Amino acid sequence: MADTRNADLTFGATDYLVYAAPLNTVSPTDFTDPTAAWVNLGWITAEGGLFKREDETKDVEAAGSLEPIRTMMTKSVKSAQVTFLEGLNPFVRALYDNVPLESLEPTVDVASYDLPDKPADLRYAFIFDTTDGSKRMRLYMPNGLVTERGDEQPQTADVMPVQMTFKFFKGATSAAVKRSIKYGGIDVSEFFPDAG
Repeated sequence: MADTRNADLTFGATDYLVYAAPLNTVSPTDFTDPTAAWVNLGWITAEGGLFKREDETKDVEAAGSLEPIRTMMTKSVKSAQVTFLEGLNPFVRALYDNVPLESLEPTVDVASYDLPDKPADLRYAFIFDTTDGSKRMRLYMPNGLVTERGDEQPQTADVMPVQMTFKFFKGATSAAVKRSIKYGGIDVSEFFPDAG
């Protein structure tokens, strides 16, 4: 087998951007900046985001076999954890406090709202963009919501981080998560010898 190692295929994120839009907003078809429907959620810590996938299976056992006769996939949960640095960003604050974005529109420079006693099911579409020079990866989630929130700690030593975990669900017309990769001009034809 040919040696297909290529250092250009490594990926070191130089920027990490998160966008939000109304539930099931369609993803851009290319890697241009999203349209006006999408709102950039601001600066994120240098660690970027943590995308997780948790799959669960169940083994079916039967008499006459010492090994499972079948393994069934019972669950596949996709989530992302991000720590935002703009603690006063209205969209970030609305997601963290689990209130509609309109609640944060200021009246004479002040926004005041009640935190919900019972969690609301506020869902949005999300894009997570990562760049490395001309290479780019995009995760598009048409239906997501915040399921976990980190502790809030205003402090004098640093900015107040706002940590959230997002969980993603199947959209109206698409999968829970779609990944797009822009190779940035790197020749990957060796991986697909039968193409063409």
